Amino acid sequence: MPDVDIHSLKALLVFKTLFETGTASQAGRTLEITQSGVSRSLAQLERNLGIQLFLREKNRLIATPEARELYDEILNLMGNLEELRHSVLALKEFGTSRLRIAAIPGLSFGLVPRLIGKLLKNNRGYSISFDMMASHEVLRSVESGQADLGFVTLPVSTRMLRIEPWIRTRAVCLVPAGHSLADRAKIEVQDLNRQHLVISNQPNIGADPLLNLIASHGVRIAGKTEANIGAIPALVGNDVGLSVMNPITAQDQLAQRDNVKIRSFEPAIEFAFGLVYRNDWKHSRALELIREHAPAVLRAYDLDDSGHPPG
Repeated sequence: MPDVDIHSLKALLVFKTLFETGTASQAGRTLEITQSGVSRSLAQLERNLGIQLFLREKNRLIATPEARELYDEILNLMGNLEELRHSVLALKEFGTSRLRIAAIPGLSFGLVPRLIGKLLKNNRGYSISFDMMASHEVLRSVESGQADLGFVTLPVSTRMLRIEPWIRTRAVCLVPAGHSLADRAKIEVQDLNRQHLVISNQPNIGADPLLNLIASHGVRIAGKTEANIGAIPALVGNDVGLSVMNPITAQDQLAQRDNVKIRSFEPAIEFAFGLVYRNDWKHSRALELIREHAPAVLRAYDLDDSGHPPG
C-alpha cells in the first residue's frame, strides 16, 4: 500500500468532496481551490493508489465501485479522527481519555451517577464505563485493570490497591406507609418481632448484620424475603415486609415513592464505604475531580456531619 503523508491526506479530502458534490467545479468552490487543482489532485491520488476512482464521460464524473469503498473508509477515518480529538481534550482535562468505574449496588442508584454527572458537566466528550457489581467483584475488577476506580463496602482486604474511606452511615428502617409501625419516629430491634423482613440476597446469608442483630436480641421474625437491593424498596412499598438498609441507598431508591417511610433504627448498624484504586491512579486528575465533587453530592442526602441520618 502506498505511504500516507500529509499530501495524500489532502488528496483524500479533495476526493471526498468531489465524491459528495459530483463535479470538480463544485468541489473546487467548496474547498476554495481551482477546478484544475481538483483534477490534478484526483489524478495524482489515482496514480498513487493504482486504481481508477471515476469514469470520465464527456463532462461528467461517474464514481467507480472502488471509489465508493474508498469513500466509506474515509468516513471511518474521519470518525476516528473526531474520536481522537475528543480523547486529546479529555487527556488535557483529566489526564486520561477514559474512566472505568465499578461500584456496589448500594451506591449505584444515585450517589455514583451523581458523581459521574458532576464529572461530565464541563466535558461531555469524556468517555466513562460504569458497572454495578458486588464488593468483592469490584476489588477484583480494579486489581485486574478492568476498572480504574471502585466503590466498595468497607472493610476490605487487598495488598494491591489503595483504600480511601469515604462514608460512614447508620442503618435506617423502611416501613410500608400503612404499617402499624409507620407512625413511630424510631424503630427498635424488638419491634421486628413477628414481622416479615425484606433483606438483600447475598452469597453468605449468615453474614447479614440485621439477621445477626435480631438473633443476638432473641427476636423471632415471621419470615423473610431475599431480593436484589434495587428491588427492596418496591417490595416494602407493596407491603411485603420491613427492611433495614443504609440511608444513601434508601433515599436514592425512594425519591419518587410515598408508600414507604424511612425511620431511624436502634441499636445502630454501621455501614462504611470507600474508594479503591491502583497506585498509578493516585495523582490522576479524574480522581482529584471526583474528590472535589464528593462533598456536594453527599450534601444531597439527609445525613448529619458524621454521615448518619438526623436524630
